[in-house]
Amino acid sequence: MTETGSLRVLVGDDQMDVLEALRLLLKGEGHQTVTVDSPTALLRASQAQTFDLILMDLNYARDTTSGQEGLDLITRLNAQNNTVPIVVMTAWGNVELAVEAMRRGASDFVQKPWDNARLLDTIQKQSKRREQSELELARHVQQKLFPQKTVAMKTITYAGHCVPARVVSGDYYDFLDAGSGVLAFVLADVSGKGMAAALLMANLQASFRSQSNGMLGDPGALLKSVNRLFYDSTPVEHYATLFFGLYDDRTRELRYVNCGHLAPVVLRSNGTVERLDATATVLGLFPEWTCEQQTTTLQTGDNLVLFSDGLTDAGIETEQEFGEERLISLLQATRKDQVERWVDRVIESVHNYSSGYQTDDVTVIAIRGS
Repeated sequence: MTETGSLRVLVGDDQMDVLEALRLLLKGEGHQTVTVDSPTALLRASQAQTFDLILMDLNYARDTTSGQEGLDLITRLNAQNNTVPIVVMTAWGNVELAVEAMRRGASDFVQKPWDNARLLDTIQKQSKRREQSELELARHVQQKLFPQKTVAMKTITYAGHCVPARVVSGDYYDFLDAGSGVLAFVLADVSGKGMAAALLMANLQASFRSQSNGMLGDPGALLKSVNRLFYDSTPVEHYATLFFGLYDDRTRELRYVNCGHLAPVVLRSNGTVERLDATATVLGLFPEWTCEQQTTTLQTGDNLVLFSDGLTDAGIETEQEFGEERLISLLQATRKDQVERWVDRVIESVHNYSSGYQTDDVTVIAIRGS
């Protein structure tokens, strides 16, 4: 599908007047067509070019009544690993033929002479189904990019979760084994929403996952490299806020760099609250980039919570956002929960506060000193 929403449709029929009528009908709706007059030509075109939908007759010159030639064509398209929706047409349609065409892989069936409005509606529905299927696949793939397992640490427990506002997310979080009892973790929020932000998120994830343990242990050099990769591979207007932390299980020391991200909250065991403010500008906006590294510790009973702005901004459309103070109150009231449950409860509270109306991705990481 093009950026304007028009479809590229491959149309197959052995009658020139039918091909021309369909071409004009689809052109009137802003769609692009390639017309072919035989099964062989249709197979060749489907392999050589990219289409959003195939609209094809079931009856050709060899057999003008049974639809067998068209049924065989569907089978041959599938043998070519076709994933494009197929809408079949025939003047000799019947229920049995329609069922067989669908069984072989057709997505829908239209009988000639066709009704223009009904045919256009069928084409649009199939296009939307394919788009939804592709988005669902993208969502499934992206979920696999988030951490699937965690490394056990002696002095902390930790968990994270991301809830996309749309099918896919522009937020990224990760836990990375930096070796020798050191855990690296990151939470980033890529500018924009939807598929474009999700692609940038995958780009950012690849930048971190490709680093060696030695590079993970040097936040300044690591983030300088990530900034350059992100800057070189993204449009000039895109950037990411990001928090990167490096926790040493042996010393309980946390080294971190905050690249323009919302300040994570540290709830100390004595009830005091600290914030880990920005130590650098955002990533990907400038070719040259430097940062300042800070350190703190996580003792028994201390809690570190990172979050994206989709959490604190929830409800902003009603001019009463969830906000940081409400978040801190919630964290203090529920800090005895297991860390996984703690994360889930925060996300549930945000969801309920905004009555399920989510305009931005919500991501939370919690790390607790044990």
